[in-house]
Amino acid sequence: MSFATALDGPRFGPARGGRPRQLVVLLHGWGADGNDLIGLAPALAPVLPEAEFLSPDGPFECDAGFGRQWFSLGDRAPEGDMAEPVMAARLAAVAPMIDAFVEEALAARGLGADKLALVGFSQGTMAALYVGLRRAQGPAGILGYSGHLVAARGLGRDAKSRPEILLVHGEDDEILPVQASRLAERTLKAEGYRVNAVYRPGLGHGIDEDGLRHGAAFLKRVLGA
Repeated sequence: MSFATALDGPRFGPARGGRPRQLVVLLHGWGADGNDLIGLAPALAPVLPEAEFLSPDGPFECDAGFGRQWFSLGDRAPEGDMAEPVMAARLAAVAPMIDAFVEEALAARGLGADKLALVGFSQGTMAALYVGLRRAQGPAGILGYSGHLVAARGLGRDAKSRPEILLVHGEDDEILPVQASRLAERTLKAEGYRVNAVYRPGLGHGIDEDGLRHGAAFLKRVLGA
């Protein structure tokens, strides 16, 4: 078994049938699994009828005792925060596994990286940004819900690709405050990335219909659907 096939999870589409012309990889949040975000696929399929959606399970059992995680949130400070270097190191350790999964999925479908989009929620957004910005080729776009940009200080040195980015975050997020995406937006723009952000009044740690609508329009555009 290859390094990449250590990841697996549900998939959906293409809704139109036949071979996929775009690939959307969905990375779930902490304590969830691939079944959580694959639920977005039927809502996105009307604007991406030729896309296949893959939603792999995180490789590790979650610290909480349920679901999966991309990296552990253990060893946090008493107030609940984790030191940025620790989080960056844990993401760096799992990034090759996610990247290999993406690379094998593209090759199996005969698609180039310009037909790839990464979509993340919460911890999955951290993973999508970390992996996507460091890929030698692509993705075409990164859509991050309720996330955070990890290892921002090393971005200018480590980043290799220039995808378009859309960040969506609830202004009343009680788990990961909206300031995380506001800071990510400023940092990415300062590094020259094409970034847009949507901040949803009254929304907590989740995805609402308006955020999904903005995400669908973004994916349709960057994937040329």
